[in-house]
Amino acid sequence: MSEPRVRRAEIAIEQEHVDRVYSRLAELRAQAEAMRAKGYEIGHGAQREAVFEQASMLFERDMMVFHANQTLQTLDAEYEGLVFGRLDQVGNEKIYVGRLGIRDAEFDNLVTDWRAPAAAAFYQATAEEPMDVVRRRVIRCSGQTVLDVDDDVLIPDAVPEDMRIVGEGALMAALGRSRGEKMRDIVATIQREQDEVIRAPWRGVTEITGGPGTGKTAVALHRAAYLLYRYRRQLGGAGVFVLGPSGVFTNYISRVLPSMGETNVELRALGEVLDGVVATRQDPAPLAAIKGSLRMRKVLTKAMRDTPPDVPGEMRIVYRGEVLKLTTKELEKVRRKVHGHGGPPNRSRIRAAETLLEALADKAEENAKADGRTVDRAELITELGERIDFHRFLVVWWPVLYPGEILRWLGDPARLSRAGKGVLKRDEVDLLAASFADRERDWSVADVALLDELRILVGPPPKRRRRAQPVELDAAPAARGSEGQGPHRPEHYDEYSHIVVDESQDLSPMQWRMIGRRGKYASWTVVGDPVQSSWPDPEEAAQARDQAFGPRTPRRRYTLRTNYRNSKEIFDLAAKVVAGHAGADELPEAVRTTGLEPEVRIVDRASVEASTQAAAKELLDAVEGTVGVICAMDRVPEVQRWVQADERLKVVGSLDSKGLEYDAVVLVEPTELITESTTGRRVLYVALTRATQQLTVVASDREWL
Repeated sequence: MSEPRVRRAEIAIEQEHVDRVYSRLAELRAQAEAMRAKGYEIGHGAQREAVFEQASMLFERDMMVFHANQTLQTLDAEYEGLVFGRLDQVGNEKIYVGRLGIRDAEFDNLVTDWRAPAAAAFYQATAEEPMDVVRRRVIRCSGQTVLDVDDDVLIPDAVPEDMRIVGEGALMAALGRSRGEKMRDIVATIQREQDEVIRAPWRGVTEITGGPGTGKTAVALHRAAYLLYRYRRQLGGAGVFVLGPSGVFTNYISRVLPSMGETNVELRALGEVLDGVVATRQDPAPLAAIKGSLRMRKVLTKAMRDTPPDVPGEMRIVYRGEVLKLTTKELEKVRRKVHGHGGPPNRSRIRAAETLLEALADKAEENAKADGRTVDRAELITELGERIDFHRFLVVWWPVLYPGEILRWLGDPARLSRAGKGVLKRDEVDLLAASFADRERDWSVADVALLDELRILVGPPPKRRRRAQPVELDAAPAARGSEGQGPHRPEHYDEYSHIVVDESQDLSPMQWRMIGRRGKYASWTVVGDPVQSSWPDPEEAAQARDQAFGPRTPRRRYTLRTNYRNSKEIFDLAAKVVAGHAGADELPEAVRTTGLEPEVRIVDRASVEASTQAAAKELLDAVEGTVGVICAMDRVPEVQRWVQADERLKVVGSLDSKGLEYDAVVLVEPTELITESTTGRRVLYVALTRATQQLTVVASDREWL
């Protein structure tokens, strides 16, 4: 039976059990409501009894009502996602794990409370110490509906022939069942090296590196679950933050992540880190490289200190019959003096008022000196400081600043040139200004780190004068945790106890600064593969990463070396493409063979469309799972028009394909992937390693080979 059919069949099996659980839950709720109603009846009857009997009946009523209400409250609180796991143990014993322990009418166990000792293996069992668990299954539900299941095989040799495995566990089971000692040795190696990482101490920084298909992400997520169980007192209260490269990717891993009842895990994509902003658009590589560079800190700081557009160009105020006037140049001098103190401007209005009053006093003294008069400086400052016309001018001249406003201001090339003087080149100014000036487009993923940097630079707006913000910086449900179900935390929460960063090799220096603010007090698990990096300056990124980690010790590094998802035939082509850009010790060893060599079709440029259509149709017929069509980022809309609509077929750009996998892949014009990226062949290497079974490359040249 094919994998999609197996998955559907297993979902149906779990749905049947979940239906039994919720049916029993309804019975228990009805019983609790009946008990509460009976308690109230006893209370009414007590009013007609003698005094000495009345007290006893009222006590009985209170206890019945209290117990019934407590039961109802518990049943209601744990209703959503009640069942989330299953353990299949040696001897065919199975245990369902959930948020609440429930027995049927015959007192047989339907669900084991996750806090009970019998459920501990759901969190604690590993490949090295499986605790008699053959298969651990995560069950993902919405309300009473089972959406998906995903299996983890801990004892491959003990998997019965009739046990159907879903997800990555299926491959482990197949390897475990394979004949020959070599395959069994491979399984043991995979499990041993992954288990070592999962159980690493929680303090400090744990780095996990490895090539495609080595299970880095699965290991990191299992590590998060293990740490929360093993060190719940240290980590549970403040919560764990998991960062993925894209919304598509985070939705994918949310099925594997401890949806195991762990309510203190918050899952976000890079474009969702800043509360109130959800960005999915990717900038072209040259533009993203500018926005991600640490140079942007200087540009943003100077932009913040520049005179805002549309503020008054001069100040006129009458004091005792005399007009005091400050010119544009004098007002700019006052602004520079205020910013010279270094505080965030949204917390500097009082200082701005004081400095402005001092400038007016200087002007009054200058005028008086010319006329041979004197001015009481303190009296002038006090009187003008209390006048409404002064404060009206101050509010307009020193406005509350918002991050989105400042970025949009930089759409003006002249303003951006001032901010980028000595930092940005002319062509870089043109690229940035065009990006920020396009008000019709949403923020890009790279913009989010700039908005977050500006949030810190300008400081929070005064609470009493807070108004609707020009950009969405209020918390949005879509940006709060996995699927909008994450914990409710204060805006811009920065007290996480543990942070997991996936695909870390692609984080820009500015993005590392953004994540570092969330991890000031955290330990870290960082997952990545330098060979897959799409960031052009690894040294600058490493510097920002080290600053984000701070002085935390120890720092430990693990390398996973076995690629057990890509076939050897496919990975050999990917390794050939990236040769010269990665050492042999940086590439994993693919251990699975299918006998299906990748097919490279060299066609003339006019035939690329037809060849892509033909290849996609052939692969849809050849596999029952998903087919990905991967192309250059700017080609996606065009290629989407080429191929037939099919729910199993997805067209993705090179950068968006990161972290994903498909049963089969059509790769379109690989040379375009190289030329569109600042890291060239590394991006092509990523695209080539998305296929698990079959790969067809459609190209109009051989340069990429």
